[in-house]
Amino acid sequence: MTTFLRGGRRLVIIISVLSALVLFSLSTISNHYSHTTCHTARSLYPDPPTSSSSSNEPTNHDHSSYYLNLNSLNATAEARAQNEHLLVLTPLVKGSVYFLDRFFEQLDKSTYPNHLISIGLLATDSSDQEENKQLEARVRHYQGRWFKRFHEINVYQRNFEFLNNNEPYDLTIMARARNFLLAASLRDFHSWVAWVDVNVIQYPPQIFEDLMRINEDVVVPNCLLYREDNAFWAYDRNNWAETDYSLEMQKWVGQDYILMEGSGRSLLVDMPTHMGVHHKVPLDGVGATFTLVKSHVHREGANFPPFVYQHQVEAEAFGKVANAMGFSVYGLPGYMVYHAGKNHDQ
Repeated sequence: MTTFLRGGRRLVIIISVLSALVLFSLSTISNHYSHTTCHTARSLYPDPPTSSSSSNEPTNHDHSSYYLNLNSLNATAEARAQNEHLLVLTPLVKGSVYFLDRFFEQLDKSTYPNHLISIGLLATDSSDQEENKQLEARVRHYQGRWFKRFHEINVYQRNFEFLNNNEPYDLTIMARARNFLLAASLRDFHSWVAWVDVNVIQYPPQIFEDLMRINEDVVVPNCLLYREDNAFWAYDRNNWAETDYSLEMQKWVGQDYILMEGSGRSLLVDMPTHMGVHHKVPLDGVGATFTLVKSHVHREGANFPPFVYQHQVEAEAFGKVANAMGFSVYGLPGYMVYHAGKNHDQ
């Protein structure tokens, strides 16, 4: 009997030690993939004020000061090896919920490590509470996992009124929304910023590393319309280079005149694709369906003009500003990504 009890105690001790080791291992792994406390998703629906709180009561802010040397914050061709952080930014308009599952699936399949990826989403319409609840559920799903959590996912809500029938006006509103999202999301540790449309439903898993290895300040792949028959069908016509004809045309129009797609430019979607996926061409204007930017470009002032700049607004004007500031802007005609357009069935 005594021998049996001794054996039982020994078994209990062994189980306790093993349980402690398992819990420690899970905690260590979780911390490896989670470097911030931002993993708990914050609700889009703020708690109502309690009776004990006063609207006149000042907010408690942390007023501590610190010194950061950002000279060592680089965006290099070997970003993954250097553990450089990537910030993925996506403004969401009404109806974007249809693409959220595919959006997160594509990011989750990326070969760039999830713990080096931060995601910033801007909900621009708070009128549809069902869409907001679905967005919140997806964020909680991806950040509630033990493994492969993203560094952080932040959802910001700020209403912007789009008309959906006035393209120049809506472009200026989208520019404001992008600038708002950028200002809210960019942290001192982010080396790269990727603007990715929620409707971009197919791209190579290694795309971030491929574009980083191009090692230009701004780089865009060729964005086509997704088709089941795999036909080559252009989508993003906002990636282009000026031509002699387009430059001459600008001499004869007013300074506030906005040139829409085409206008005699050389479009990325019309350029030869047989030169390989790494063949790059200089661009003057870019779209923002899928655009990779070294973070210092934005930090130094190249953002999205909501006003007419060199006959462009929003993303195309961003390309113009970046060029004017001396940054390199390139496109890859042979590197394809695919956009769903407005088809919710993809």
